[in-house]
Amino acid sequence: MTTEMNDEDVMHQVVDRLVEKNEDIPRELIDEVVREEFTALAGRPVRDYLSILTERAAKKRLKKLAKNKA
Repeated sequence: MTTEMNDEDVMHQVVDRLVEKNEDIPRELIDEVVREEFTALAGRPVRDYLSILTERAAKKRLKKLAKNKA
């Protein structure tokens, strides 16, 4: 049995975690940011850490967006 997840599963889990932590940010925006960050990292040799790197990069961008909006 394999535990490897496909890219869509990884992005979906990251989006779900960020939605829980950022209830004031629309899910669509979080999804867009996560997909952009995932795509930017996907071509690099970091596949084992893609989920956490994507989440960190997306959180940083979302925090910056929220700060600029305030």
